[in-house]
Amino acid sequence: MTMERVRVLVADDHPVFREGLCALLDAFDGIEVVGQAATGVAAVEMASRLSPDVVVMDLAMPGCNGVDATRSIAEANPDVAVVVLSMSSDEDAVFEAMQAGARGYLLKEAEAADVLRAIRAVADGDTVFGSGVAQRLIRFFASHAPRLPSHVFPELTDGERAVLDLVAGGRSKPQIAQQLMLSDKTIRNRVSSIFSKLHCTGRAEVIVKAREAGLGRR
Repeated sequence: MTMERVRVLVADDHPVFREGLCALLDAFDGIEVVGQAATGVAAVEMASRLSPDVVVMDLAMPGCNGVDATRSIAEANPDVAVVVLSMSSDEDAVFEAMQAGARGYLLKEAEAADVLRAIRAVADGDTVFGSGVAQRLIRFFASHAPRLPSHVFPELTDGERAVLDLVAGGRSKPQIAQQLMLSDKTIRNRVSSIFSKLHCTGRAEVIVKAREAGLGRR
């Protein structure tokens, strides 16, 4: 992880929580709180004006909620990473936030050290879920996601096979990262590993192999 100073904007409509979080973050070496926003509209405006590295975003805010604010920030300032810090662990809330462009999702019950790690991680381009959120997502995908046959390209891991299936379906790397809720770096590493294991030199070749094996057709 980078050891450079991370500039953070905190967006939460509860002043006691917001100010307490800002004081906590300011106490960490390498973290600089550059602003506080009490509404989604203010968060969008301040993200554009202050260009923080990370926005810590609550979801339940008056007017423009956290999901809409996250979407506006991601569209206007793609270099600004948004990590959600919310009371809700509902799968729909997590999916909506990630689809809007959030790069992390933690619950407000998270330890201070977990929040700090998440801020540094999303600033470095990774995607982060708090343990409670991650467990709920794992259970959701385990019960809903169709499993790809393991005999297809057995040299690949399950994660690599899932990426290959989406590549074969015509998805770009950013689209795959968003759908699997993984970082761009993780997807690039998996694609590189797929090319190496399947002895392919380009995207077209790997797509042909995958589709001949029945992937990419769902």
